[in-house]
Amino acid sequence: MSRRTAHLRRQRPSTPVQSSTCPCGLAETYERCCGRFHRGQAAAPTAETLMRSRYSAFVKRDEPYLLRTWHPRTRPAGISFDPGMRWTGLEIIETGDGTAFHTTGTVSFRASYRGGALRERSRFERADGAWVYVDGDIDAGAGSEQGAQDS
Repeated sequence: MSRRTAHLRRQRPSTPVQSSTCPCGLAETYERCCGRFHRGQAAAPTAETLMRSRYSAFVKRDEPYLLRTWHPRTRPAGISFDPGMRWTGLEIIETGDGTAFHTTGTVSFRASYRGGALRERSRFERADGAWVYVDGDIDAGAGSEQGAQDS
């Protein structure tokens, strides 16, 4: 009979698991970036920030946030998400106004998805002090897909 000795493994201190970066493309984690807007802990301070948070909401399929941040005069009754849609990245092309000093703003962006991309120039306004999405012009030549235009 062999005699086995117990070997103690050196335990490493546990470290918190790091979340991946936010879907909006900024270096912060989702929880610290767009997640706080989705949870209602903060309001997007600029039109661009709202655009990024809405893109992340499409990635996360967060219908309540999307509807809450849509201007009342253009807001749909609901959003139907395409179950096959996989958003893969957001690129902000240009912004116009949309800061704390403005009441309107525009954000032109390219949202990539598996198989193509959507380009839109979105319009934003302040409603009751908060930035909201009004509507947008889609660049039909950019390979946009029907049903993806509600971003």
